[in-house]
Amino acid sequence: MIDKDVLKRQNLPQHIAMIMDGNGRWAKKQGKQRVFGHQAGVETVRKVIETSVELEISYLSLYTFSTENWNRPKEEVDALMNLMVESLNDNIDELMTQNIKLNAIGDLSKLPEYTQTSLQKSLDKTADNTGLMVTVALNYGGRDEIVQMTKEVAKKVKNNIILPENIDENKINLHLYSHNLPDVDFMIRTGGERRISNFLLWKIAYAELYFTDVLWPDFNKQHYYEALADYQKRERRFGKTSEQINNEL
Repeated sequence: MIDKDVLKRQNLPQHIAMIMDGNGRWAKKQGKQRVFGHQAGVETVRKVIETSVELEISYLSLYTFSTENWNRPKEEVDALMNLMVESLNDNIDELMTQNIKLNAIGDLSKLPEYTQTSLQKSLDKTADNTGLMVTVALNYGGRDEIVQMTKEVAKKVKNNIILPENIDENKINLHLYSHNLPDVDFMIRTGGERRISNFLLWKIAYAELYFTDVLWPDFNKQHYYEALADYQKRERRFGKTSEQINNEL
C-alpha cells in the first residue's frame, strides 16, 4: 500500500492528463451495454478528482469526448451527452465545496445545445474558484486544435496583427484551445492501450507517459498512487544530461 503522505513529501506533477479508456470493455465483461460502463466511469472521475484535491494537484485534464467519438453509434453518443449534463448537474455543489474550477477545451459549438447550456452554467459558477482546475476535453482532438490555431494565426498575419517573424511558441500557445493550461507533466492512460490518441499533442512534448491495463471503472485510489509513485522515480531532463540535473539540485 502506498501512503498519501509519503507521496506528498516528494515531487508531484503539477498538470496530470488522463485518457480514461476501458468503459466499454468493462461493461462487456459485466454482460451489459456500453453506456453502463460510462456510468460507472463517472464515479471513477469523481474519485480521481477527490484524490487530486487531497494531493494538491493544480491541473487535471480529462479526455472526455474526442472529435472521433462522433463515429460511435448514435445511441451511445446521445447517452454520453445526457450523462455529461447529468454529471454536471449532480456534482456542481461538490465542485464548489472543494473550490474546483471547471474548464473546457475543444470545439464546444458542435455539442448539443442542452449540453452547451449545462456546461456553460457550470463554467460560470466555478469561474472564481482557485483550487484544482479540472479541464474536460469535449469534441476535442489534438490535430484539430493545431489546425484551428493555425487558421487563427494565419488570419492575424493576413490582417497585419501578427508579423510572421514574431511567431514563436508563446504566440502559438495563446491561440490553442488549451492556452490557459501549462504543459502536461504526467499523462496516465487506463485500459491497456499504449498510445496517446490525439490528446493534447502540443502540451505533452515533455510529459512522462504511464500506461496501465486497469480499465477506467476499476481505476481506484491505490492505482492512482501507484502511477504517481512511478512518476516520482523518473528523471525529467528536458534535453539536459543527468549530471546537469544533479548539479542543479
